[in-house]
Amino acid sequence: MEIQLQSIGTVKNSRTIPEDDFWEAVISEIELADHVPTEAFENISGFSHLEIIYYFDKVAQGDMVYSGRPRGNPDFPLIGIFGQRKKDRPNRIGLCTVELLEHKGRVITVKYLDAIDGTPVLDIKPVFKEFQPKGEINQPEWVSILMRNYWQ
Repeated sequence: MEIQLQSIGTVKNSRTIPEDDFWEAVISEIELADHVPTEAFENISGFSHLEIIYYFDKVAQGDMVYSGRPRGNPDFPLIGIFGQRKKDRPNRIGLCTVELLEHKGRVITVKYLDAIDGTPVLDIKPVFKEFQPKGEINQPEWVSILMRNYWQ
């Protein structure tokens, strides 16, 4: 089945190339696309966090992988694509939970978005406590090593 999506906005920030670490200092703006009315952001300021769904438009279709070692590190185990958050995904879709810093008109300003400048945004959803995981979150030890510098 073919699915067609239309961007609802665009990321604007200082990152112009994909990099794996040091995202914490990056502050991003998301500006609504011309076809999306300003009312789409009405009362969004009541939320502290949002989920941003975006499209890895700079990843070539041929770069997709279904298995590999995270970041190519031979010290990490072989992991299927659905067991990691790599950008070279079958549908090139990214997801990130961000902190909402400000809303002005057609623009929201966020922190903790790991998308580069010009990235198309597919959707924005508010974070509801009730949708957060119940109980403890478990992950393999290699993930903590991989993420050591990601949000610094």
